[in-house]
Amino acid sequence: MILPQNYYLHHDVVFLANDLIGKYIFTKIDGQLCGGIITETEAYNGIFDRACHAFGGRRTKRNEMMYAEGGVTYVYICYGMYPLLNIVTNQKDTPDAVLIRAIRATHGEELILKRTKKPQMNLHVTNGPGKVAKALGITLADNGESLQNRRIWIEERGLDLSKTEIKATPRIGIGSAGTDSLLPYRFILPNTCI
Repeated sequence: MILPQNYYLHHDVVFLANDLIGKYIFTKIDGQLCGGIITETEAYNGIFDRACHAFGGRRTKRNEMMYAEGGVTYVYICYGMYPLLNIVTNQKDTPDAVLIRAIRATHGEELILKRTKKPQMNLHVTNGPGKVAKALGITLADNGESLQNRRIWIEERGLDLSKTEIKATPRIGIGSAGTDSLLPYRFILPNTCI
């Protein structure tokens, strides 16, 4: 079942980052389907989070999509070269988002290998946010894409996953965010992302 629009309007981005673990994300680009199980996420808590692009209400051309109503993508370029896929959540003008950091490929593995130029499928092919976007065929042109369309979407497929299996840790690579860098806003399924 494709997650409905109202799923993304939940007021707690940290809850959603945790809840997205075990859901399936798919893309269908140029008629080619691929996707997998979301195994690692990070929450970015809008204007209150010093690690977030929208901290303090900052609004720029780059982060404008974060202010959209939840249920669209926020794609930006990291280090000038890697598109990163985020899921916008909450109500319009509340800039919360969940970064998709890793997936376990389940569909379109040959396509993923072709896109990533890897010889064989393993966890390292899709275990980082830049790798996820590349594997799924996500580019900056996908910024603002509705998750209700059949280009990028997320499904609940009833994966039998106990929430006790999910580990919460501080986020990665945001040391400049002060004490906010210590918040347990990263969620992972151990042994599926490393």
